[in-house]
Amino acid sequence: AMLILILDGKTEFLGAKEGITLCLSVVIPSLFPFFLISIILTDSLTGLSFPFLRPVSKILGIPAGAEGILISAFLGGYPAGAQSISLAYRAGQLCKEDAEHMLAFCNNAGPSFLFGMTASLFEAGWIPWALWGIHILSAIITAVLLPGGTHCTAVSRAKSARTLTQAMGSAIQIMSGVCGGVIIFRVLIRFLRRWILWRLPPVLEVAVMGILELSNGCCALINIPNSDVRFILCSAFLALGGVCVAMQTASAANGLTLRWYYPGKLLQTFFSLILSTATVYGYGTISFIVAVILIIMLSKQKNRCSIPALIGV
Repeated sequence: AMLILILDGKTEFLGAKEGITLCLSVVIPSLFPFFLISIILTDSLTGLSFPFLRPVSKILGIPAGAEGILISAFLGGYPAGAQSISLAYRAGQLCKEDAEHMLAFCNNAGPSFLFGMTASLFEAGWIPWALWGIHILSAIITAVLLPGGTHCTAVSRAKSARTLTQAMGSAIQIMSGVCGGVIIFRVLIRFLRRWILWRLPPVLEVAVMGILELSNGCCALINIPNSDVRFILCSAFLALGGVCVAMQTASAANGLTLRWYYPGKLLQTFFSLILSTATVYGYGTISFIVAVILIIMLSKQKNRCSIPALIGV
């Protein structure tokens, strides 16, 4: 790798420059405020009971008192959800089993990134909302299907919340790791595009970029003229997160393993592909109703007996 950087320094320079531009123009404005608010919310809300979120958290297998993490899970963006789970675990508000189980479905693309990145890719204003709905629904289905959850009998509150200055320091640390990953993967993609990816069809080229790094993959979707294919790929990218997001999640989830994260993301991507394809072909409403019925049936089954036996795990 060092030899490649020496012999082809121009490609490395251009890739790093593009990565820095992407961080300054999209990643930092989209995510940093959510990271800061996520830390404050986690310190303040986790350990409190939220009755209006209790039915959802019970279906998802989240212990009582940890419902506040759902706010970061669906609003904070990658990897703010993982960060909130890790903070709650280190504060003694979650046991390790529950924290690792929640990593599989409580770490998602946030509305700021989703609407900021996808709104320019589609002409219809309802499409970003459809993508967000599919994203959340596939995460809920994943949570219901995965075994585990609610191992903790009680959730204790943290002894003291961090100050605003301490929360900002933590947010900056997380943000620097995210930007570092974006820059490194942008350099890797630049080399791959020069040597390999240019030989592939545009759809496969964009797919590889999205699997490696979410922001770069979403930006490259503009090169696909077919809006239906663009919609399906975008839905899959958002659910999977990519290799870069997995690395960011591992960094944010300090002290926790990702044993449920990888199968959870694969399941979420699978259901996102099904729901987005159904939406493209006009079966979105039917698939939504079927998904809701599936969630209700499986959640009841999960409460009665072992869900691993149901799905053959």
